[in-house]
Amino acid sequence: MAATSRRTLSLGNLSTDSTAFFLCDMQEKFKPHINFFAEILEVAQRMVCASKILSIPLFVTEQYPNGLGKTVEDLDVTSAVGVYPKTLFSMLIPEVQNELEARRDDIKSIVLFGIETHVCIQQTALDLLAKGYDVHVVADACSSRSMMDRQFAYERLRQAGAIVTTSESVLLQLVGDKNHAHFKEIQGVIKVSAPTSGL
Repeated sequence: MAATSRRTLSLGNLSTDSTAFFLCDMQEKFKPHINFFAEILEVAQRMVCASKILSIPLFVTEQYPNGLGKTVEDLDVTSAVGVYPKTLFSMLIPEVQNELEARRDDIKSIVLFGIETHVCIQQTALDLLAKGYDVHVVADACSSRSMMDRQFAYERLRQAGAIVTTSESVLLQLVGDKNHAHFKEIQGVIKVSAPTSGL
């Protein structure tokens, strides 16, 4: 009940000291099959870069990497808390849950991006919401094979209580002030508008 009340009252505020980034299954074998893969990859690169600048913990998963390959080389995830192989659709596998629990006093909000929107992103968001986290789904950094699946996933996520937003909105909310110590660096990351990726 407490988790439900907390989500109901949440305004979706983000703070660098209480946020984690979740990068879901951006793997080599998905490249030819996901709509707008190149565009969401470009946005994912911005998010990964920002996680380093702002010292935000980054969690990365790979769906069945033996069959689907590793995270695409374009994404430098060497600074991640961990890169976790999984077969579950949700990113909340035991290893990730344990790491989150260890940081429970610090992490209140999860910024989620990757693929596929209607499968692993959706299931991860629902699991995180059930545990009382505020979940921000970065719409311009998520996609699916089917645009219909993608669009209906965003609708369902909103209905469940997730915040469907954009990369620029998230990053500017995190710095919050042009006088922030890292504002200029984040401004450099978003200087060119993100690609629309069919949205």
